Amino acid sequence: MGIHAPIGVFDSGVGGLTVAREIMRQIPEERLVYFGDTARLPYGSKSQKTILHFVRQIIRFLETKKVKAIVVACNTASAYALETIEKEIDVPIIGVIKPGAKTAARTSRNGKVGVIATDATIGSGLYTDFIRSINPEIQVFGKACPLFVPLVEEGLTHDFVTEEIARRYLKELQEKEIDTLILGCTHYPLLRSLIGGVMGDSVQLVNPAYETALSLRRLLTEKGLLSDGLAAAEGKYEFYVSDGAEKFRVFANSILPREIPATQVVDIEKY
Repeated sequence: MGIHAPIGVFDSGVGGLTVAREIMRQIPEERLVYFGDTARLPYGSKSQKTILHFVRQIIRFLETKKVKAIVVACNTASAYALETIEKEIDVPIIGVIKPGAKTAARTSRNGKVGVIATDATIGSGLYTDFIRSINPEIQVFGKACPLFVPLVEEGLTHDFVTEEIARRYLKELQEKEIDTLILGCTHYPLLRSLIGGVMGDSVQLVNPAYETALSLRRLLTEKGLLSDGLAAAEGKYEFYVSDGAEKFRVFANSILPREIPATQVVDIEKY
């Protein structure tokens, strides 16, 4: 597995594209294979057993692409499957929770950190556990925001309806006087300006997608797997989904730094 092998990135749908976007920006010399499990989303309401089954299938698919590292670009899958999967595969793998939690623990001045995420991620308590393992003095307040994902998927990122829902969800965290807020679902960075507007300038927003790309660069460097950028540019970025390729492609092209030519559908149940 040489330095020119691609990085595998996966998510339940389009949210993980925020992680892919940061990898393309922060480590532009790397090749990337992305898989979005669009047929079976959302993961946020599924059981741990189901998510683990899905993740194992996706990992088997990515292994056929000879990836040199894997990024679980989904908070729910990071929360429910990462620890188990790490023990099962030889490829280095990272999730999105630890990088975001570390940054939040460093960033907070008043020791009050908010986390917004899916029901499953909040229910797992992983952000709280990890932040408190870094600094037990920090208070962590979690808030599930289940409607954000469908609103983002429908492209309503700058809509008054989304803003009204954001105000309702975030009111509780404003009352806790948090000074740091983790966007704990990979869809949420696409609502960054709207959430920032509601929370105000006194609250620092942490984007785990950005922090994960930086962690990935460090990991590849440590393992001697960082690309030298000399691989062929042809087919540098490959995108696969389990359903709805055209809708995915249109969405991807609206947020990624460069146009993606095609998205292929994979029968993930075969893996």
